[in-house]
Amino acid sequence: MNYYQNIKDELIKNEVNRRVKTFSINRSDLDTFYNVGKMLFDAGKDYGEGIIKNYSMKLINEVDKKYNITNLKRYRQFYILIEKGATMWHQLSWSHYKDVIPLNNINMINYYLKQSVIRNLSERELNRIIKNKEYERLPESTKNKLINNEEINIQDNIKNPIIINNPLNKEIINEFTLHKLILENIESFMNNLGEYYSFIGSEYKIKIGNRYNYIDLLLFNIEFNCYVVVELKVTELRKEYIGQIEIYMNYIDDNIKRINQNKTLGIIICKINNEFIVKYSSNERIIAREYIIQ
Repeated sequence: MNYYQNIKDELIKNEVNRRVKTFSINRSDLDTFYNVGKMLFDAGKDYGEGIIKNYSMKLINEVDKKYNITNLKRYRQFYILIEKGATMWHQLSWSHYKDVIPLNNINMINYYLKQSVIRNLSERELNRIIKNKEYERLPESTKNKLINNEEINIQDNIKNPIIINNPLNKEIINEFTLHKLILENIESFMNNLGEYYSFIGSEYKIKIGNRYNYIDLLLFNIEFNCYVVVELKVTELRKEYIGQIEIYMNYIDDNIKRINQNKTLGIIICKINNEFIVKYSSNERIIAREYIIQ
């Protein structure tokens, strides 16, 4: 089999497609690089690792200088990746796949690719969530559900720890400062909690008896059709925090929630989690997560 000629023909065909069929560039790129990667993989088995260097020199001369050794190796890695079980999403660009090729876990790779499609992430945005280790911060139980294609609930998507951006390097000495940092980039904060959150209010005022109370953050999750009460603490999780957020959750359920909506979820964001306090709480809808500042 003339591997080189077939590879050259495939790449030239893709170059033509990219010029005359701009609407399908992504599909053409991915299909081409997969096919080229397979031929490079097979050629390597027949002729050894040095064949990539040999083909690269000829392709640079005869087709385009971008077909260097690094890119040819990427095409081969891409083929291997798909064969191992990575999904080929034609909605994504080759740049998206270049970002996940270095990752060594197929489940991690599929998570990042799927999130790119669901959330319509640019290559830069994908790179950011990979750097923030979004998959790695998912609970182990969630990772197992993703592997087994089991149903995901709202708690499963909440990352741990929660990353809070601090571009001005403010010292976090109280809840007010933590609150302010979160509000400055509320979209990023909600992405830490999962998908389909909308912002309802900050320091949301409720009246319990004759006294006003203020919920740090009130959110709504559209997918799971429920309100989410978020309380912020700059200390270790304490048992009294459970009682506080539970009162707020009950208030929302009794006074704000509509009959067709699910019961309210409570999230306590704290400096240090104490898993035993949540473990022995009778309310499974209360979740605690630590935060880190970066």
